Amino acid sequence: MKLLEEDESTNPILSVGNMVDVFLVIIAALLIAIAQNPLNPFFSEDMTIIKDPGKDTMEIITKKGEKIEHHKTTGTIGQGEGSRAGTAYRLKDGSLIYVPDDESE
Repeated sequence: MKLLEEDESTNPILSVGNMVDVFLVIIAALLIAIAQNPLNPFFSEDMTIIKDPGKDTMEIITKKGEKIEHHKTTGTIGQGEGSRAGTAYRLKDGSLIYVPDDESE
């Protein structure tokens, strides 16, 4: 019965048990962080993330279902032919309203 009478401070296996508990807490925290990431493959919602909006280094990441697309801007203005489609107005609260032109005109 020497094992039952042994002092807890001299038993090295007890400190290993505490280390396992610490690592389990760290692993749980990492799993929670991964689950809350919007680009998580198990996250079911479609979303668009814009990094550095309005700058030359702007990046657009789009997730639709399981497909993730990554676009980088070149910083140049696009060109092309087209016609006027409508007018956009910015309200005092910062939101935008788009009013399409009448097709009869």
